[in-house]
Amino acid sequence: MLSDDQVNEIIIEVENVPSGVQRNVSSNQITLRKSSAKPNFSMLSSSTADTIDCQIFSHGNDRRHNRLLRFSSLNDSISQIYHGPECLGMDEACTFHETVQGQKLIASLVPMTSRDRIKTIRNQPRTMQEKRELRKIVDKEKNKQSHGTFEANCCAQCLSSLSLAYRRTKSSLSELLNYISLWQKRFKVIGGKFGTSVLSYFSFLRWLLKFNIFSFVMNFSFIIIPQFTVGEKNTLQFTGLEFFTGAGYFRETVMYYGFYTNSTIRHRMGGASYNMQLAYIFTIGACLVICFFSLLFSMAKYFRNNFINPHIYSRGIAKLIFCWDFTVTHEKAVKLKQKNLSTEIRENLSEIRQENDRLTLNQKLTRFSVHVAAWLVSTGITAACCVAVYYLAEYNSEFLKTHKNPGAVLLLPFVVSCINLAVPRFYSMFRLVERYEIPRQEVYVLLIRNIFLKISIVGILCYYWLNIVALSGEECWETLIGQDIYRLLLMDFVFSLADSLLGEFLRRLIGMKVISSLGLQEFDIARNVLELIYAQTLAWLGIFFCPLLPFIQMITLFIMFYVKNVSLMMNFQPPSKAWRASQMITFFIFLLFFPSFTGVLCTLAITIWRLKPSADCGPFRGLPSFIQSIYSWIDTLSHRPGYLWVVWIYQNLIGSVHFFFILTLIVLIITYLYWQITEGRKVMIRLLHEQIINEGKDKMFLIEKLTKLQDIERRANPSTLVLERREVEQQSPLHLEELDAAPDLRLRRSMQEENAIA
Repeated sequence: MLSDDQVNEIIIEVENVPSGVQRNVSSNQITLRKSSAKPNFSMLSSSTADTIDCQIFSHGNDRRHNRLLRFSSLNDSISQIYHGPECLGMDEACTFHETVQGQKLIASLVPMTSRDRIKTIRNQPRTMQEKRELRKIVDKEKNKQSHGTFEANCCAQCLSSLSLAYRRTKSSLSELLNYISLWQKRFKVIGGKFGTSVLSYFSFLRWLLKFNIFSFVMNFSFIIIPQFTVGEKNTLQFTGLEFFTGAGYFRETVMYYGFYTNSTIRHRMGGASYNMQLAYIFTIGACLVICFFSLLFSMAKYFRNNFINPHIYSRGIAKLIFCWDFTVTHEKAVKLKQKNLSTEIRENLSEIRQENDRLTLNQKLTRFSVHVAAWLVSTGITAACCVAVYYLAEYNSEFLKTHKNPGAVLLLPFVVSCINLAVPRFYSMFRLVERYEIPRQEVYVLLIRNIFLKISIVGILCYYWLNIVALSGEECWETLIGQDIYRLLLMDFVFSLADSLLGEFLRRLIGMKVISSLGLQEFDIARNVLELIYAQTLAWLGIFFCPLLPFIQMITLFIMFYVKNVSLMMNFQPPSKAWRASQMITFFIFLLFFPSFTGVLCTLAITIWRLKPSADCGPFRGLPSFIQSIYSWIDTLSHRPGYLWVVWIYQNLIGSVHFFFILTLIVLIITYLYWQITEGRKVMIRLLHEQIINEGKDKMFLIEKLTKLQDIERRANPSTLVLERREVEQQSPLHLEELDAAPDLRLRRSMQEENAIA
């Protein structure tokens, strides 16, 4: 609380703050000016503002001057507000750490642990330079105190040094990863021009690329390199058609399952051995298990960031308005940053407008009927496509037995790719009838319809492979399945490439030259994302039959990024309805996890546990089932006392149904807790919003009361305003310019009252 002895010529302007005098001040802050020293205050803390608010009403009855309040004797208080507490025996201005408050803060920081000290310094309302200086001073004080007790605190010093080195290394690695992150600059350009909705597609593509890089490194290190050391020379002739069919020369390479040996690799007598059966199944299993937990971790991470954190409910308004990055100085970078902020503001305003829209009962019933009809049509089309693919697969197997043309094997993948290209475009036309007001809902609906179509087709093909191809008695049926998946993946890539380079370009020419009313098209997020999910599903499904498939998928994703980026800049326009897509990545990963990844796990589990391997090819030849190699290994370890712990883990954890039941229950409980936290924070944010509104109403009430008191005093002494205006003109020329630009109507009214009285 400010006392009467501390007050000296402070002008508190309640409203109508000139733009040239003060900037970046919120509506509930007050401008302070000292008449003698004239310091330039840009902003007061909330505690100081509340203190002066109290002084307004405690001293307001003494002197009120037409919306301007004066207080006396504040030379020390101004120094306390501007520089902090009183300096230690110094008359000139001092830094914060030289003040009494700064010395107390330093004394309290010295005995803290490193983590608590860093957290406390980070929370200080100081500039970055002041925080760095404060940290250096505290470190010096810490070293001075610990110099005398070095031997006693040797372990603590070592731990502190290790902790500091770890934090610095972690920070450096984080900066390095951000610096070398793929396509960072291109992401900024895409986000600035097209918004976060389109950017979410490219973020998802980069995320999938990291998955495939990891899978390829695992397979190449533990499967392909050992096979190279014992592989036989390929005697087949390479014609070039193998790139499209996947057969011929590639059949006798490390690309397919059938080429791998089933023997234990040992290069010299008595040397280390390498069991190819265990290496093959454990490497594939490790890739899938790591992908499983990575998907769960990513879903939890994005769910926490995009659904649980409170800042998402405030739409980041404070970040958009007050947090400009002043380190950006390059003109092109500044324009890109401005464009990003403009797009984010449009997205936030669009969501606020959509929340305020309300439909009548008739409109709701009409839209509900349209949605039901659209779902019935889409479901019927999906069922028809699945039936067509199944009968085509059966006919294709009979057709290949009578026709030896190498290109005949491309019939099935060609038809499947045509369906995947045409039907999602037909689904996209439903938006003309359904007319979703919220673009996010439209994308969600299209995603669900397209994933239902693509996963149904993949499910029909899996049924065909596991029940017809695997049981047909064909030689090395695993390689045949691997070739089919390779052709499907390659044909899907060719169709996507042709659609981006040719189809979207023709659509641009039609919209710009032929039918100008169409204009440029908008980027179809749902269809493009489903293409990525479909291709990744095939890559995971074929990793057991074609270990090099992650490498092929890695190349296709890398090429598709640049193709889509160029096509986006040339052939598309920004979304007509701006909307935030911060929660889209979470939904994409969820669709990738279920039903895509879970369906792959089920298919591979049936293959490993139920089906019999080929008798003449592959690492599991001659075994009754693929999993039999694990059983034989466990039986071998059970006779070795040093490896009984491995047998216990397998029998009680991996081979136990109860363990997986408990694990599933834990995952469900964690998901439920996350959901409850989300709902609780939504309620908290709503209550805080209501509290902010009520506080604004209270301040408006107090300002009205203050205005009435000032009007009463002005009527009692109308000449006071003239004197006040003269003093303000003498003290602040900048304020005088503002007053000249906008004449004070209150002064005119006061002069008129004086003339009337005279």
